[in-house]
Amino acid sequence: MGAGREVSISLDGVRDKNLMQLKKLNTVLFPVRYNEKYYADALASGEFTKLAYYSDICVGSIACRLEKKEGGAVCVYIMTLGVLAPYRGLGIGTRLLNHVLDLCSKQNIPEIYLHVQTNNEDALNFYKKFGFEITDTIQNYYTNITPPDCYVLTKFLPQTKK
Repeated sequence: MGAGREVSISLDGVRDKNLMQLKKLNTVLFPVRYNEKYYADALASGEFTKLAYYSDICVGSIACRLEKKEGGAVCVYIMTLGVLAPYRGLGIGTRLLNHVLDLCSKQNIPEIYLHVQTNNEDALNFYKKFGFEITDTIQNYYTNITPPDCYVLTKFLPQTKK
């Protein structure tokens, strides 16, 4: 990109009419296929699932699921976060993750977590920059991809008193 040229990155919600964009991105970005429950959860999460556009081209997404923990507290699970390879390093993944982290703060959600394949150094380094920590390792979490193990990365958010 030429210096001084402002390129716009915009986020848009996922709805029935653009759900196919998310499906296409996932096919390119991830080594696993997602079932209908994934897409139902993504739609149900509302503002926690977004498509990212770079100059009006859909190039990335974040899809989350809201979960209730014991005791009734809500936490956020990042099902997927990905940006097409030619558009990485431009701040798009950061924008997507910050959007969800901001929502968690505003809604007083204490915890956000995800699974990362143990050999995915790029993802591990990316999330660690945002204060995520490895809180668990799950053996044989994935089927049909190697290695099958994953780390659980968790970020605990400070709670504001109401």
